[in-house]
Amino acid sequence: MSQNSPDPPPPPPSSSPSPPSTRSAPIDPVSPPPPQPPTANGKKKQPPKPSKFAKFLAKLVPCVAPDERTHPVEPVDVPAPEKAPPPQPAVVSPAAPEQPPAPPSDPKPAEPPTEPPTEPPAPPVIVDELVAPPTPVSLLPPAETEGVTSGAVQPPGSTGLPPAKRDSAVPANDQDDSDTSFTDDEDMDDVNNIEDAQDEEDRLILNGGAGIPVGPDGVPRPLLPPIAPQHAGRKCLVLDLDETLVHSSFKSIQQADYVVPVEIEFNWHNVYVIKRPGVDNFLKKMGEIYEVVVFTASLSKYADPVLDKLDIHQVVTHRLFRESCYNHKGNYVKDLSQLGRPIGDTIIIDNSPASYIFHPNNSVPVSSWFNDPHDTELTDLVPFLTDLAVVDDVRGVLDGAR
Repeated sequence: MSQNSPDPPPPPPSSSPSPPSTRSAPIDPVSPPPPQPPTANGKKKQPPKPSKFAKFLAKLVPCVAPDERTHPVEPVDVPAPEKAPPPQPAVVSPAAPEQPPAPPSDPKPAEPPTEPPTEPPAPPVIVDELVAPPTPVSLLPPAETEGVTSGAVQPPGSTGLPPAKRDSAVPANDQDDSDTSFTDDEDMDDVNNIEDAQDEEDRLILNGGAGIPVGPDGVPRPLLPPIAPQHAGRKCLVLDLDETLVHSSFKSIQQADYVVPVEIEFNWHNVYVIKRPGVDNFLKKMGEIYEVVVFTASLSKYADPVLDKLDIHQVVTHRLFRESCYNHKGNYVKDLSQLGRPIGDTIIIDNSPASYIFHPNNSVPVSSWFNDPHDTELTDLVPFLTDLAVVDDVRGVLDGAR
């Protein structure tokens, strides 16, 4: 073929794929859609007609030169949805040189949760001395006493001793000398008050109580009348009532020995009383050898009807109640020196040591009794008290028995 031979005519346009341009991927011609299955009425569904974009692309593809780096791309002709604008033709632009993908940006580190600002701790308060609170008294519950029985005012088993003070919580070398003058004055006042109270208690114990009270007219008025002729030569036996001879409660007790109605603030309440085992025989035996006195810290409107039922042998010659007690540091003390009987001939039996704090050498302690049916203390005391009735001075025996 000669050099001047004319170029062969260009091939006619066809729907076959042509090589894409140098920088774009070749696009395959639009393939006819697959045959549609027949519809429900038996007619075949007509395939969709090629879109304008497909026709335009078929005319444009032959004009693009082939490129070795291109790879065939099969265009997908998606039929436009009904009542939707036709898709916009995509502009084929030369492919830009491939660039390495940008490294993923580091995620912003999550900030730790901020805590609310905390207030600085308050500076410790320096205390020169810690004083222990008063020792809690184990009074019987109000539901059982209603403020009437001795258990409402005199804790069973209480000693009547004042609470002890704790030592200072701050070492002496850590205290500020500039502030000691004021605290020292307070400490000295406390010490003086304690010493005064202790001196008064020691004096009362040393003197054997406060002595027989004196009336406004200057005449001594002991708590007991002169001893009766039938009791002449006998010693005086002072007995406590609640938790010593009986136990009483305003709460219902099924096994109560008797029920005593008591009027409190214009309302009547039932008091359920149970007797200590052996109390009847004990009272009968003691009534034969002693002048028996019941001295209780309970109110008379409760204790009187209880004693009316308890004293079946009529051996209790005198009854003393709360108003006859000596109030010492909040405790109802039974001051034997106010009875008008010789101290050496007087014995007290009580479950509360605070009751005889002025006369510890005249006391015969017993345990507090509530409901133990196997208790035998009263029965066990009968032979001992029988022997004690004939001694010259009971203090010598009771002091040595401790």
